[in-house]
Amino acid sequence: MRGFRLHPDDITTRALLCAFTSSSSLHQGQLVHCYALKMGLCRNIAVLNSLLAMYTKCSDLYTSFDLLFKDINHNHDIVSWNTILTACLQRHQPEKVFQLLKELQNSSNKPDQITLNAILCACADLAYLDMGNQINAYAIKLGLNTDPMVCNGLIDAYAKCGSLDNARKLFELMGDNRDVFSWSSLIVGYAQYGFGRESLELFTLMQDLSIEPNHVTFVGVLTACKHIGLVDEGLHYYKQMEAEYHIAPTREHCSCIIDLLGRSGRLIEAERFKDEMPFEADIVMLKTLLAACRVHNNVEIGKRAAEGILKMDPFNSAAYVLMCSIYASAGCWDEFARLRKAMKSNGVIKSPGRSWIEVKGEVRVFIVEDTSHSESDEIYMVLDVLQMEMLEAGYSPMPLSWHE
Repeated sequence: MRGFRLHPDDITTRALLCAFTSSSSLHQGQLVHCYALKMGLCRNIAVLNSLLAMYTKCSDLYTSFDLLFKDINHNHDIVSWNTILTACLQRHQPEKVFQLLKELQNSSNKPDQITLNAILCACADLAYLDMGNQINAYAIKLGLNTDPMVCNGLIDAYAKCGSLDNARKLFELMGDNRDVFSWSSLIVGYAQYGFGRESLELFTLMQDLSIEPNHVTFVGVLTACKHIGLVDEGLHYYKQMEAEYHIAPTREHCSCIIDLLGRSGRLIEAERFKDEMPFEADIVMLKTLLAACRVHNNVEIGKRAAEGILKMDPFNSAAYVLMCSIYASAGCWDEFARLRKAMKSNGVIKSPGRSWIEVKGEVRVFIVEDTSHSESDEIYMVLDVLQMEMLEAGYSPMPLSWHE
């Protein structure tokens, strides 16, 4: 095109940017960015949004597209905001979504159904029920409460936050607008919170209405079966998934089956299933099998599962902790000591937990021994005072175990 002395315009540039979708094409995308700057095309908001979308797809670094987002500052439209919010979710940064939401509220842009859905996904990730309620009210105010995308996002958020009554009410209110995502969200929600029977009843109703399930639906069904111990039924649904609905099993489905068999003590079958899967077992599956071996004190299968985990990740603390627990329960103290020594010599430490709390409408995230918070000194001082008061009240702390 340029050989014919034709100058690419904003539409050409946007089309080019849409072609770059992975890290391998980042350099080419940057060349187009340079061209757009040279030709003065970066004054066009549509080109800027395409650039922003390109960087979110091609770069794993949040700063690479955050800087561009800040550069376009006053030119933001709702597409810009939706792009950056979605990028935060894809990079597992739901806390950042709420920070950006405050900035969005102070701008002249009005959220649409895509914006609300992104915020609801963040609510679901952090189990942030209060914000989910606020988005529900805001959706009603904007007249978006009947939009299927928003309704499905609300059902998913309520279900993942454990507010199953609200999820069910919204589900019923959707009526004929319910799709497979509505059904799947509720089925998974019931399953994850231990309401296995309700989950399976909903799946049966879904089948009766001839609604085609998807792979997420079956994750919920298999999760329900494992929570209420329906092993044979779970295996039946797993076979039905591929035979009747032509849904290829994913790692998540296979992990559910390993867990289903492992919880019931059918560890030999679980290991055989793992070995016969169409793909290699990942760390999650091996941890699932190892945890089941710990419950049922199976040293041999547990040892093989732990070895598989450590082969992939030599510093995986969970494998050491669970295997040591198996050895201790079985009275294999020599093996326990050997593994404990290996853990120390390799410098393996237990991964810290993470928690979050809402303070004055802002979500604060903490990890063990975290000092990144601006008020960490004051926080630890209050914790010390609380510990002293607990001791004065007669609390006697248990000695720390080796893995704590």
